[in-house]
Amino acid sequence: MMARWTSGQLGAEAIVEEHLDRRAALDGADFVINAVQIGMHEATLLDFEIPRRHGLKQTIADSMGIGGIFRGLRTIPFMLDLAREMEELCPGAILLNYTNPMGMLTWAVYKAHPRVPIAGLCHNVPYTVREISSYIGVPHEELSYNGAGINHIVWLTRLEHEGESAYPRLFAAMENPEVYAKDKVRFELMRRFGYFVTESSEHNAEYTPYFLRDDELIERYDVPVDEYVRRSEANLIEYANTREKLLAGESFPLERSVEYGSLIIHSVVTGEARMIYASVENTNLVENLPRGCCVEVAVAVDGTGLRPCHFGELPPQLAAHCAPHAAVQDVTVRAALEGNLDHVYHAAMLDRHATSVLSLDQIAAVVDELIEAHGDAMPEGLRTSNSGANRGTRDARA
Repeated sequence: MMARWTSGQLGAEAIVEEHLDRRAALDGADFVINAVQIGMHEATLLDFEIPRRHGLKQTIADSMGIGGIFRGLRTIPFMLDLAREMEELCPGAILLNYTNPMGMLTWAVYKAHPRVPIAGLCHNVPYTVREISSYIGVPHEELSYNGAGINHIVWLTRLEHEGESAYPRLFAAMENPEVYAKDKVRFELMRRFGYFVTESSEHNAEYTPYFLRDDELIERYDVPVDEYVRRSEANLIEYANTREKLLAGESFPLERSVEYGSLIIHSVVTGEARMIYASVENTNLVENLPRGCCVEVAVAVDGTGLRPCHFGELPPQLAAHCAPHAAVQDVTVRAALEGNLDHVYHAAMLDRHATSVLSLDQIAAVVDELIEAHGDAMPEGLRTSNSGANRGTRDARA
């Protein structure tokens, strides 16, 4: 409905078709844009409510942590089915994935279906640059930058304005209480690690063991616990309101967002070159992150397709910050692809935030309950919990 309205407003004369049959939609496609929520809002509530009962608070829970692990596990089967059908029905088509957890889902596809070209797309880099520009008082178009890491944790190792580093200005801006209050978590990470990180303070609060351990820290850093639940509820209301307005013939402002999807399609079709950031397989692009993990780097796009750019080495403290998350993603993807139930527990027991708050027994209990609660949404072989005192140790006993 929105696609038809937009096409009409732009005079694009696009042919818009709806399909309940995914195979019919994929047949002959050149590009596939994926944005799904397996389990919908109800599954999101489970990802928050069950850990919370055991004392684990989360903010977004869609990319890292216990919530990210289980969102990944219930979405990977869909991603594999989609990739399998793409190989059959639209070989060579580029899969542009917008669904989180970006790293796990993109990794699962290129691991299981390497013939399917995939790029994980996120707005965390361009939005962060715009936020920085507002903090230091320069137009975002005048900032040049480069960075790398993993999705939602891209470190901007080069940030320049008119040929000079903009970091002195950003560090100075951080000392302004009004600016600091807008982004406390990320400014603290910059203060300690030396560079600014992408996404948001609410996301990054749950990616570390520093900000959600107790109520005093939560209050000090203004961490919005359960933020994604509130956003999801607001989104459901907005979707319903938008549908009613479309049916009533109301119009909407049309503005291009910072999302990369349509720009990628334009570049591949027309040959016009541009640079984006995307999550891709680490083929030694970031030399001091594990080879094969999913990294986010600059990517050149033109008529030949997408070409990830070699970054080199991150400063060691930044690579060390990313590496534990890449390890959890690795174990989670293996759990799904291999049907290895123990790896679900291993992934949760390796999460930095969970282990800063809960004991091993508490983490295992959270995993038990989430497996049972998500049931058939979980991959085959992972639908019954490994209850008991030795959860997660079967590999050692084999």
